[in-house]
Amino acid sequence: MKATKVTHFGIARKIVANITSESWETIPHISYIYEPEVTKFLDVVKELNASGKFPVKITVNTIVLKALAEGFKAAPQLNAHIKFNRKLVRGEITEWDEIHAGMTWILPNGEMMTINLHDIGNKSLVELTEYIADVQRKINNTELTEVMFSVSFNDTIEKLKRGHILQAILRLFGAKTGKHKIKTLSGQAKKDYYAIPETDRLTAADIKQGTVTVSNIGSVTRGIPGRVALLSIIPPQIFVACIGSITKKPVVKQDENGNDIIAIGNEMPIDLVFDHRAVDFGDIVPFIQRLEDIFKNPEQMYNW
Repeated sequence: MKATKVTHFGIARKIVANITSESWETIPHISYIYEPEVTKFLDVVKELNASGKFPVKITVNTIVLKALAEGFKAAPQLNAHIKFNRKLVRGEITEWDEIHAGMTWILPNGEMMTINLHDIGNKSLVELTEYIADVQRKINNTELTEVMFSVSFNDTIEKLKRGHILQAILRLFGAKTGKHKIKTLSGQAKKDYYAIPETDRLTAADIKQGTVTVSNIGSVTRGIPGRVALLSIIPPQIFVACIGSITKKPVVKQDENGNDIIAIGNEMPIDLVFDHRAVDFGDIVPFIQRLEDIFKNPEQMYNW
């Protein structure tokens, strides 16, 4: 048997591999798949764009992100970080007043990375749409290896400060030596890149960890049946949501006489995963209830 290809980890793969390994080694994951029927919701999205009320087109992806932000407002215990010392059985949970959502993003080279979308809870629907468009503009001007390495390097320095000396040294050695060396900019190319204003490119603040994570696998699997059953929580976060592809399903509805009938509907599975050290099933109920209210009464989105 012959190997057909050997690919050494680049910086993006290194970061993902390191974070997910830590996640599964330390976090007791619990998953719940929420399956809302969203036909009426989708109809109102079309109405919003046809109404002329909004100066920009509102995409389904953006409005679902806004809906999730409303869910986090109803369940602030999910917008939190955890510290836990298993040896001493001591822990603490810190809730945050702003929602910074780490959103998975398809990059120009086809790879995926997480972008930190800042303060999505306090942005209107138009502001959120314009903000996401601006993030895409910055991505197009960004040397991604450079910014990802800066985040990884800063994280290594923080580990060094906390006394994880051997771990920090090994990480630096692995990143800068041999076949696994990460090649960053140098010379004139580096000067030219850093001459680009930070307002026109991503910085470490744009890709460092947020307070929660949202994955939108449905945006790249449109029309394909399926759902995510489990995904990694990014420590020290305690919650991650994954939006699945909207697919047509037989659903039970009521006719004009109040009788149950079978009809064709649209289902959007959303996988909700939480850290059982920090929260229980009851803690995600307000989140789900708020989303149910939005999907069943989507006219409220006119006020977003």
